[in-house]
Amino acid sequence: MDRSAEFRRWKAQCLSKADLSRKGSVDEDVVELVQLLNEREQFFTTSSCAGRIVLLDGGINGFEVQKQNCHWLLVTHRPCVKDDLIVALNKANGDAVLKFEPLVLHVQCQQLQDAQILHSVAVESGFRNSGITVGKRGKTMLAVRSTHGLEVPLSHMGKLMVTEEYIDFLLKIANQKLEENKRRIERSPRNNQLFLASGPITDLKARVHFSSTGLESILKKRTKYTLSYDLIIFTAEVEKLNLIFF
Repeated sequence: MDRSAEFRRWKAQCLSKADLSRKGSVDEDVVELVQLLNEREQFFTTSSCAGRIVLLDGGINGFEVQKQNCHWLLVTHRPCVKDDLIVALNKANGDAVLKFEPLVLHVQCQQLQDAQILHSVAVESGFRNSGITVGKRGKTMLAVRSTHGLEVPLSHMGKLMVTEEYIDFLLKIANQKLEENKRRIERSPRNNQLFLASGPITDLKARVHFSSTGLESILKKRTKYTLSYDLIIFTAEVEKLNLIFF
C-alpha cells in the first residue's frame, strides 16, 4: 500500500471512532480549528482539549499529580467561580490540587513538511511548546502545546493549607490564563487560513487567498510580498524552509 493510501486509511479509521474522552465530544472552543484541519487532505486530529481549570483530589508523587488515581472534583472550560471551587474543595479527602491546563491538540500529518508548516502556525499563534515526532511506521504527529499552565496544591489529607485570600488570587490567575489560552486558539484558525492550501501541500508549495491583515505579525524574517487585490504573492523563510506561497 502506498503512503498516501495508508494515510487515508488511518484518517478514516480515526475519524470514524467514538469519542472516548471524559466529555464525549470536541470542546466548543476548538470545534472550528478541529474541523478546519480534518477537512484538509493532509491532516487529521487524534485528540484535543481546549484548555480547562480542574480541581483534583488524590496523591502527589514527587512534583506531579497522578491523574489515574485522582478524583475529579471540578472541571470547567469557562472562568471558574469561587463558590464552585469552595464547594468542590469541601469534598476533598486527600491532596487537592488546582490546575489550569492549556490547549493540547494532536494532529497526524501526511508528510513531514506538512507538519513543519503547521508547527510554524502553532508557534506564531502562541503555542511555543509545540513539537513534531515521527514514529517507526512513518506516522508524523504534531503536538500543539503551550507553556502557561498552573498547578498549585490547596489541601493536604483533606485539610485546607491556604487562605481564602490566596484562593481568590489563584482563581484570578487561572481565569486570566484561560482567557489568554482562548485568544491564542482564536488566532489559530486565522493563521491556518493563511498557511493551508486548498489541496495537499506538495513540493513545499501552497496557494492561499487572504487579506493583508496580520501578515506582518506572522512573517517576520526576510519576507517579500506583492499585493494584488486579495491575492498576496510572497516568498518567506520559515523554520529554515523556503516556502513559496502563490
